[in-house]
Amino acid sequence: MSEFIVAIDAGTQSIRAALVDYEGTIHKIVKTPIEAYFCEEPGWAEQRPEYYWQQLCETTQALLDGVPADELLAATLTTQRVTMVNVDADGQPLRPAIVWLDQRKADMGKVLPRVATPFLKAARVHPLVEYATQYCRSNWIQQNEPEVWERTHKFLYLSGYFTFRMTGQYVDSTGNIVGTIPFDVKKSTWAGSLDPKWRMFPIEREKLPALVAPTEHLGEITSEAAAQTGLPEGLPFVAASSDKACDIIGSGCLTPEIACVSFGTTATINTQIQKYVELRPMLPPYPSAVPGEFYTEVAVVRGLWMVSWFKEEFGLQERLLAADSGEAPEDLLEELVRDVPAGSQGLICQPYWTPGPDLEPYAKGAVFGFGDVHTRAHLYRAILEGIVFALKDGSLLTQRKNGVPITEVRATGGGSRSDSIMQMTADIFDLPAYRPHTPETSVVGAAMNAAVGMGVYADVAEAASHMTRRAEEFTPDPDTRDLYRELYERVYAKSYGQLRPLYQEIQRITGYPKL
Repeated sequence: MSEFIVAIDAGTQSIRAALVDYEGTIHKIVKTPIEAYFCEEPGWAEQRPEYYWQQLCETTQALLDGVPADELLAATLTTQRVTMVNVDADGQPLRPAIVWLDQRKADMGKVLPRVATPFLKAARVHPLVEYATQYCRSNWIQQNEPEVWERTHKFLYLSGYFTFRMTGQYVDSTGNIVGTIPFDVKKSTWAGSLDPKWRMFPIEREKLPALVAPTEHLGEITSEAAAQTGLPEGLPFVAASSDKACDIIGSGCLTPEIACVSFGTTATINTQIQKYVELRPMLPPYPSAVPGEFYTEVAVVRGLWMVSWFKEEFGLQERLLAADSGEAPEDLLEELVRDVPAGSQGLICQPYWTPGPDLEPYAKGAVFGFGDVHTRAHLYRAILEGIVFALKDGSLLTQRKNGVPITEVRATGGGSRSDSIMQMTADIFDLPAYRPHTPETSVVGAAMNAAVGMGVYADVAEAASHMTRRAEEFTPDPDTRDLYRELYERVYAKSYGQLRPLYQEIQRITGYPKL
């Protein structure tokens, strides 16, 4: 009897594969750390698609060793967002995948006529259009590697590339289509022929894959894929969604009252919504793991990346101790947080190491309020508080645009394992904060999509009622809440607006960052 769904999560720093039952319990999971990217030019982030596939195969083989094929109902996949792959007519990659962290820029002037600039500025959307056009991967490839683009048969998300390797079909889930590509989010399909996105992101329609909704079937595991992955030949391969979309439903956040806060490399606050809402003009919501729905997102791009930054730049002591003890350096850094009172004795961090709010490219990070009492422990706590303050900014914007108050927070990502970060979240948001029953929420979310697709549950809401649940609860401490409220309202919320002109001057004088 089939008991498990094979759920695969191909993230930025690891590939995970798990056996998930119909109650959302993970019976076995294998995690394979991967090299996130390599860098051949400053600001570039690339990875070989074949490397991703090889690591996925090793992971699934390890997972399925000794598991009878008849215990498997289906397989499904969630991946990192906006990592793009060019393949030729034989399905072979033509160049390394451009990873979502990549900072190279296309020339906007070669895509949009310069006469459009005054109109875009008048409509107050020029920064957004400029950002989207410059960071469109296909624009850069067409401008700098035209021979690659000419030979490109399909331009695929990493999810689409994996689906091709699994099924032999060029098809992808609408839940994965995020970023600078001509996609109509409202209709969950490729944009109509008159949509201006085709002008901003000029991609030949035939180079794009077919699309299906989450929970629909992408195909079946081929004999070739079976030999490489260990998955049974003919096993249904069901569409899930991006890792973020799966995080949301895997945390049980199915209504806008429940915010999903992710403490990952990028920190985000997301809400599931049934109606189309733009938090900022011309910035659409993302396609959800629930067919026909959406999710909003406000991101702190450098999020828990800043923990890694602090560890490398200031955490030599913890790294050495961790090497001797076998503990994770992050666990030792947790002690630094506990040694410092809430508010870091007036040290404030504005965590926009780049980019800033509204994708402003000249934004910079700031730490201010230093006194002779402050140590690296204060700096570490201030960084974490700054990230959560920025997410609170996002929650206020989300509530204002959605028109629905947020009443609780559920946290995912590596940072959610920290009790200090969880309590900080409850105190700064002044809301109860919960951990889901498993930290592997993206894996569970993908399994939920597959369970619906295989008829185990009628829809995602029913799947969520069986496969998700809350675990630890963190409630606001009244005194700490009041302190954070004052710091946020009287200091943090004002700081970016007051520093923005200085950031612009710094960029003008030094040329950094290069615009």
